[in-house]
Amino acid sequence: MKNPGQGCLEETVLPSRITDRLLAKWRIGWRPPRLDRHEISGSLGDLGTFIPLLVGMSVTNGLDFTSALFFAGLFNIVTGVAFSIPMAVQPMKAIAAVAIAEKLTQEQILAAGISTSAIILLLGITGLITVVNRVIPKPVVRGLQLGLGLQLLEKGVLLVRDTNVVWGLDSISVGILGFALVLAFASSRKVPSALILFAAGLGLALAINPEVVSSLRLGINLPHWVPLSWNDFRSSFYRAAVPQIPLTTLNSVIAVCALSVDLFPDRPARPRRVAMSVGLMNLVSGWFGAMPMCHGAGGLAGQYRFGARTSASILFLGAVKILLAVFFGGSLLALLHIFPGSILGVLLGISGLELALVATDQTERVPATVMLGTAAGVLALGSTATGFALGWALALIIGWADGNRKSNSGATPKKSE
Repeated sequence: MKNPGQGCLEETVLPSRITDRLLAKWRIGWRPPRLDRHEISGSLGDLGTFIPLLVGMSVTNGLDFTSALFFAGLFNIVTGVAFSIPMAVQPMKAIAAVAIAEKLTQEQILAAGISTSAIILLLGITGLITVVNRVIPKPVVRGLQLGLGLQLLEKGVLLVRDTNVVWGLDSISVGILGFALVLAFASSRKVPSALILFAAGLGLALAINPEVVSSLRLGINLPHWVPLSWNDFRSSFYRAAVPQIPLTTLNSVIAVCALSVDLFPDRPARPRRVAMSVGLMNLVSGWFGAMPMCHGAGGLAGQYRFGARTSASILFLGAVKILLAVFFGGSLLALLHIFPGSILGVLLGISGLELALVATDQTERVPATVMLGTAAGVLALGSTATGFALGWALALIIGWADGNRKSNSGATPKKSE
């Protein structure tokens, strides 16, 4: 069984060289890649995760909607400049899940995001993330991708099911039609399916509640400073940051880099740069009320599936988010709150399917066993970190048994001639 290092390329560039390289792009007249309907469609591929978590934390926890949307857009643009691939910017899912379930305060959510990012940034600056990437076997990474992909697919199907209506503007039948549309044009570069779905979703939302238009307010809305106390960090660290750290390390850095190698072998993302990107995001924006953010393999898979091939999709999405945040602010929350769950479910489910499909290259018995064991741990136990630990242990056991078998086979004395 092959050992690690196959998921991502090793990052050897120092932070100062990264900065110089970015500045050099601007000095020589850097221009964004061409934007077309496919890039616009692809930019919408991660909304199935983004919208529900943003709305959920804004309604349940009092998260500042304007700040969350503004900084999500800002870091879309920063990411689009730093990476040449459609690298997704998405909410930190473990923190969001704990925040909604346990009703954390806005300050506790922000503190958890800052704590997580500080540790991920440390892994990136010291280069330890490259060591972590090097020692993880490829079948374990594939197992993480398979498990996470199936989780997203399941959540997408549940979003459709939970509409609890068979026929209607937001119903199970709409979800089935959405899935059928995407799958029917899966290999087409002419039909921007995500763009069609999103437009249909807006139309359905307005048809369900036309009065929501009157709630939109045009104005100037900007993020503001949010003071955090030591108690916010202390109370949120074990509850929200600790579950998020392994998920960010494995999914937002290791798995997303491995996926970038598969989708963009000529320009893959490197673990050290991705770790530093994740770390810097929330260390800056967390003090201004922004939602904890990271990159993600599911988001990259979804945006690729719906047509994104360059960073143009991310730059476009970031610009739209910033404009909406500044000019409409929190008044948009009402519209997003009624966006059809059946459409969001399709976007989320297809993202999961695309992520899971990268695991199909593990066809030999031993790697497939490790991959499936890892995925089973992720799904059965509901924990990426636990699934990873089980998969790695399985890889070590199988590797030891295989090495012991070969050693015993080689120890057999040859017959004398």
